[in-house]
Amino acid sequence: MTTPSQAPISQPAYKRIVLKISGEALRSSDEPESISPQIVSAMASEIKEVHAMGVELAIVVGGGNIWRGLAASHRGMNRTTADYMGMLATVINGMALMSVLEDIGVTTRVQSAIEMHNVAEPFILRRATRHLEHGRVVIFVAGTGNPFFSTDTTAALRANEIGANIIFKATKVDGIYEADPVKNPTAKRFSRISFTDALAKRLQVMDSTAFSLCMDNRMPIIVFNMNHPENIRRAVLGEPIGTIVSDAPTILS
Repeated sequence: MTTPSQAPISQPAYKRIVLKISGEALRSSDEPESISPQIVSAMASEIKEVHAMGVELAIVVGGGNIWRGLAASHRGMNRTTADYMGMLATVINGMALMSVLEDIGVTTRVQSAIEMHNVAEPFILRRATRHLEHGRVVIFVAGTGNPFFSTDTTAALRANEIGANIIFKATKVDGIYEADPVKNPTAKRFSRISFTDALAKRLQVMDSTAFSLCMDNRMPIIVFNMNHPENIRRAVLGEPIGTIVSDAPTILS
């Protein structure tokens, strides 16, 4: 498997990636709407830049800016119903991102794990792979189509299904720390951490189902802060940003 240190800095380090974007990343604290057009536009521009490099790009988007099924279930709603509502929220986010990408010239397809023919294609693995081979961006929405599974699990599942080289988990923090950096300002960030150590330390890389799927299939993950411009491009080029989770030995920054 290709690693960042093996790739020339001017060329993509990965041929096919899955970019996991949280729903919260689409919302601005300064705006009342659940989806910020400015944020989506900036995100689409970064995606376009990476796509122009020849990278085959699939995206999994969350729905937490609109609805969080687990949180609703904690407030008394039936968990299955709440989770299906969360899946529909991811469809809204995926359509918003697709619209902006298409407007700036990036051919995009939305594939949904829940069939809704008027707004998205059904998820079909062969069709998704074909889209990627033809240079189209594919956005996977509606999670896995089943309750009790997160969009992190969707990212892990789809990455393995389509034969991706790596998962990029774009977050609001710049990697994984040995302790909460807010509570402990001296906490060090891992530049690389093994699956085993991340599991033993109970680090919140992904939910346990998603993490186990990545570990069992040796699917590496890069966790990085997407709020810094150019970070997606830098990650694709193999520059040392964020934290890499893999089967390699752990290294503290």
